[in-house]
Parts: sequence; C-alpha cells; structure tokens
Amino acid sequence: MQQDHNGVPRLQLKHASKTFGRVRALADGDLVLRAGEVHALLGENGAGKSTLVKILAGVHQPDTGELYIDGVERQFATPAQARDSGIAVIYQEPTLFFDLSIAENIYMGRQPVDRVGRIQYDTMHREVDALLASLGVDLQAEQLVRGLSIADQQVIEIAKALSLNASVLIMDEPTAALSLPEVERLFAIVRKLRERDVAILFITHRLDEVFALTQHVTIMRDGAKVFDAPTTEMTTASIVAKMVGRDLESFYPKADVTPGDVRLSVHGLTRIGVFKDVSFDVRAGEIVALAGLVGAGRSEVARAIFGIDPLDAGEIRIVGKKLAPGRPAAAVKAGLALVPEDRRQQGLALELSIARNASMTVLQRLVRFGLISERSEVNLATQWGKRLQLKAGDPQLPVATLSGGNQQKVVLGKWLATHPKVLIIDEPTRGIDVGAKAEVYGALADLVREGMAVLMISSELPEVLGMADRVLVMHEGRISAEISRADATEERIMNAALGQSNPPLGYAA
Repeated sequence: MQQDHNGVPRLQLKHASKTFGRVRALADGDLVLRAGEVHALLGENGAGKSTLVKILAGVHQPDTGELYIDGVERQFATPAQARDSGIAVIYQEPTLFFDLSIAENIYMGRQPVDRVGRIQYDTMHREVDALLASLGVDLQAEQLVRGLSIADQQVIEIAKALSLNASVLIMDEPTAALSLPEVERLFAIVRKLRERDVAILFITHRLDEVFALTQHVTIMRDGAKVFDAPTTEMTTASIVAKMVGRDLESFYPKADVTPGDVRLSVHGLTRIGVFKDVSFDVRAGEIVALAGLVGAGRSEVARAIFGIDPLDAGEIRIVGKKLAPGRPAAAVKAGLALVPEDRRQQGLALELSIARNASMTVLQRLVRFGLISERSEVNLATQWGKRLQLKAGDPQLPVATLSGGNQQKVVLGKWLATHPKVLIIDEPTRGIDVGAKAEVYGALADLVREGMAVLMISSELPEVLGMADRVLVMHEGRISAEISRADATEERIMNAALGQSNPPLGYAA
C-alpha cells in the first residue's frame, strides 16, 4: 500500500444524500479518509452513520454525491465492486461460516487451485498463517471458526480484508462485545494497520476509545456532517455538545441526596467457583456501583441476588426481610428489579410490540375478564415512555424497530412499572449513543431523588465516577475495595480491579 499521493485522500465522499421513501436518511454526507490514519465517525443513532457506511460499502447507491478513491471518481453498484476497489467493512457481529476453517473463511470463493481445479490447501494455510502472524495473534489457519470468540472472529475479518489488499477498513462498533484485554489486542492490530498505510474508519459510542486510538474526528447529526477536526483539538465535552447539538450542563446529573434506610442487604454471598463472601448494603436514594474487569463476577452476583443463578451460601434482605434465594418471582414481589446486561437477549421479546414489552412484568394488573387489555398496555407504555423520553411513534410497532437507547428505556420502564424498592441495572448504557446515555443518567438521577436504591454494574469508569455514591470493586469473585465518591479515581478503581493494594509507579494515589 502507498501513501496518499500529493495530499490526495485515500477516500473522499462529497455531498452524498440518500432517501428511503419519505425518510431522508442522509442529507449531506462528507468524509475524508487518509492513508495511515484512524478516523472516528461519531453521532447519535439516526445521525446517518450507517447509511453513509453502506454507501461506501456498495450496499446503497446515493441519490446525489461523489465518491473518490485515491483521487479517482468511483460508483459502486454492488458490494463486490466496493471490495474490489479496496474497501472492507467489519461489522459489530462478524458473519463467518462456523463449520469451516479460518483459512476457508478468509479465501471463500477465491481459493487457490492447481491446473485441474483442486484446492491448494497447503498454499492457502501457509498464506493465512503468515497473515495471522503479521497481526500478532495466536490463531492457526486450520482452526474451525466455531467456538472462537467475537474478538477472534473480528481478527479473521481483518485478515480477510488484508488478503484482499484492502486500503480502506471500516470498523462498525468493533469493541461493543469485547472485554478489556480483547479491546487492547484489537487496538494493537489497528495500530499495525496504520503502519501499513491503511485508512481506517472507526465507529464507536465510547469516547475514551476516540482519544486512545484516533487521529481525526467527524461528527454527524440529522444526516449531515456538522463538524470535523483533529482529535487533539477535541475534548469529551466538545464532542458531546457537537453530537447532541447543545451544551450539556452536566453529562452526569448526579442527584444530591442524603441516603436513607437500607433497602438491599447481602451478606456472605457465595457461589463456588464464581464469587465468594460478597457482602454490602444499598440505601434508599443511593447509587452503588459494582465495578471490576469482565469475569470478576459482577453480573453473576446480580443474577444470584435476583434469583436467576443458585447460591451456595449467604443471605439477601430487601428492606429487612429475608429473601428466599433462587426465586425471581419472589424477588420481584419483594420489590427487586433487574435490568440485564444483554437487553436484546435477556430483556426484550424483539418480535413483540413496544407496548407488550413495556407491560410484560405487570400483565396480571392489565387483565380484564380474562383478557389482556390492549388499551391498558398502550396507556402504560405511553406513561413510562413520556417519563423516560422514549422516542417511538406507534407503541404497537415491534420493539426491534427501536434504537438501542430506546430499547434500553423500554426495559427500564418495564421494570419501573413494578414500582421496585431496589433497582439493579447491569451496564446501563452499553451500545447506546451519547444523547441516550445522558437521558438514562437523568432517569437514574430522578429515581434516586424519589428514594430508589440503585445497584449499578458498569465497565465504563467515567460512568462509575460520574454517577455512583460509592464504588464496590470486584476482583476474582471478591470485593477488593469499597471507595467513597470523594475518594474515587480511575487509578484507584483499576488498581483494586487488578488486585493491587498499592498504585503502580506513575499513577496517582
């Protein structure tokens, strides 16, 4: 691959627009990507990012606009034409053939063959092993894809792109399902690609990743580019303001509440091999964050408190009353609610309506003469939708039609409809845009003002620091530290999450 010639960008999109029926998905899409640069594309859901990417990938053809690759104008009628021009897209969830090997996936449809048409597996395996080694990953060409992690599957997609001599790599939310070590490995690979002069478009909702990895930022709103600049000239506050179109006085609207009585008390919770001797209290009007690395046992503790997973020892009390373990229905009746980490798999029935999902926890209250009242479902969904600023048209539409942030609001509303005393919310803003995050934080602040006790599990340290009154840090299934809001810093939390009693050199205490 070669550097930009005479300052010519590797890829340039000018004034692209796209309309679907009456919906204008892209009004004025502009983008410039340069060789050896990681370029962040940011914007709320519905800002036009996905439509722009699909135009670059040849999935959609723009109504207007011009696209240049290395200074030459191109028009893509199919994804194959975009791929042949050096553009590769890696989506959040890779699409691979699980029962084929890594090499077979990478060379699908273009396997090297001999004179009589037999696939040259030795050649294919040798070339793929060299590709994987160049990326610094411990994978082998002959391994089956089935059983590999999402992170490894993404590496295969990157290797496929390199095997096609891709000069532009588009990565759409690549870290959403990755653990911290997997994210760090992906970043190392992306930096290797920069050294090879690949132009990389990186789409993410995680602003810390923008500052850790990218050199340039383009921000979209309402289907158009509204701002772009070098990353070094941006701050978190300026990015958020450009994305949502307004200054946010406080991104984390922490409520100033004096904690009341103990609502949730757990003592000595143990599940052999998962977590051990976990004890803490959560009071009315208080947000307690459960922090730690992926695999530390945070979600497992929440599931055990709610009764989904079994306990080997320990006691749970809700407002002083002992809760029978292993019985989610009893937990709900006692005043406990759980918003799970994976809203799509565990929190929603995607094919059902917004109204049905929003009322699912209280259907018995809506029964009239043995039938569920559809009007009551819609009224309930509308009530909670207004409170949580749900952006949805018809409550009878499938919940799958909503954005990630609005789906999260439906799950939250579903559980708030039970009028819980304690809310456990696991990764409250995972995979949702900045504007929706601010709205979820606002909803949590309102709840604690009203006396709700909230146990928040989060992997985002700015979120923990911004919203929590106290931070409980887990390490290898145990609580390794309890840190007050006044004393909490990213360094203290990470040290405790890594099991370190003292800060390493170069870190503030």
